[in-house]
Amino acid sequence: MAMNLLIRSTSRWYIALGLLLTVTSTAVLLSIHRVADAQSAPYDIVLSGGRVMDPESQLDAPRNIGITGNRIAAISDGPLTGRTTIDATGLVVAPGLIDLHSHGQDDENYRFKARDGVTTALELEVGTADIPAWYAEREGRSLVNFGATIGHVPVRMKVMGDTGSWLPRDKAILPRATVEQNSQIRQMVMRGLDAGAIGIGFGIAYVPGTRREEILDIFRIAADRGMTCFTHVRSHGAIEPGSALESMQEVVADAAATGASLHIVHVTSTGLIQTPECLQLIDGARRRGIDVTTEAYPYTAGMTGIETAIFDDGWQQKLGIGYGDLQWVATGERLTAESFTRYRKEGGLVVIHSIPERIARLAVTHPEIMIASDGLITGGKGHPRGAGSYARILGQFVREEKALTLMQALRKMALLPAQRLEKSVPMMRNKGRIRLGADADLILFDPARVTDRATFEKPAQYSEGIRDVLVNGKFVVRNEKLVEGIKPGVAIRRQ
Repeated sequence: MAMNLLIRSTSRWYIALGLLLTVTSTAVLLSIHRVADAQSAPYDIVLSGGRVMDPESQLDAPRNIGITGNRIAAISDGPLTGRTTIDATGLVVAPGLIDLHSHGQDDENYRFKARDGVTTALELEVGTADIPAWYAEREGRSLVNFGATIGHVPVRMKVMGDTGSWLPRDKAILPRATVEQNSQIRQMVMRGLDAGAIGIGFGIAYVPGTRREEILDIFRIAADRGMTCFTHVRSHGAIEPGSALESMQEVVADAAATGASLHIVHVTSTGLIQTPECLQLIDGARRRGIDVTTEAYPYTAGMTGIETAIFDDGWQQKLGIGYGDLQWVATGERLTAESFTRYRKEGGLVVIHSIPERIARLAVTHPEIMIASDGLITGGKGHPRGAGSYARILGQFVREEKALTLMQALRKMALLPAQRLEKSVPMMRNKGRIRLGADADLILFDPARVTDRATFEKPAQYSEGIRDVLVNGKFVVRNEKLVEGIKPGVAIRRQ
């Protein structure tokens, strides 16, 4: 009896062991099969052996990336097979950079953006008055991804009959809007949001006659629609009343009162010597739950139209500069009282050498401040920030001065801009990071030689060291040369 029980028990044990071995063997075989499938899958493009850096996951290691269509389909430390394989040995592979403040929205500017590592260039400060027309003009014709806000300034210009072509020259600057005009402005802003605008743009300094109630009303619309206000504040510098700090308090208060999301543009060229106090205001507001962010570019000069309200009486005191600190973009000459008066009547772009070096450095190295170019190149003329902002960060501030780590810089140039938009613009959840399923907007650069070449005298100079750039899985830069005949950029709009 006991012997029979022992035999039956032993048999059951052997049967269970056999089943376990069978299941385990099957699992192992399936695992091997999956790995083999992954390694043999013919991806469209494989980026092989690069130093992959992802600011979201903090991945910083050699990896192979497989791209299928416009998406990242594999990230592997094992070999991958692709129809096209790119040797990325010795290069950093990073997410495509995102410029939230790019005025140059044409092929000339997109070429400079691509060579500077930017795969998404957005016009979020000035914006446009006509969202459908703006997007239609670029659909299928853009080297990089593009998008715009519905802009309070261009809307106000249209409603009030201003004669300016880009920024206000007359009727939108000082006059206060009537009740009827205010209603028209609100309606046009709402129609722009309905048409897919990715926020509301403000340039309050260009329309100083605008009542605070008018701005507050538009912030309420932004809050109701869950959109961000991208805002050039009302004034500059440290002179009271009308300081940069006072102007930032206005829009931070509007955000707090309405619940709107706020992004303050180019904090350094607004704050100037008062920038540390402005940053204390922004940081304090963030700690208390107000959704406010800001940006800066890595230069000590700004640029705008000489005919605008920025240069109304008192500009020397506000900006802390004189005529000789202005540089006429068309010729590169420094201005005098005589040439200032002449060019102000003519109208045109002027570079403003007004930002102290220590202030520019303070903002660039602040952990939560994004990098945005505020760039514009027209016919080879403009500001070097339009061509070299991002390579300048990687070359000067990361490699040469070690003021930022490479991962910190990529976070400020790729991830933070994507996160600023992704709550209201779901498309941005797949940008600014390297992960499975993310958009294949990628850059490959040599950290030992990446550098900007654009100068104030010769701004239309391509950056160097950014070897390859992919937009939606298509090469737009290969071996530091633009790829002709391809326009893979897509519209970034609220879905």
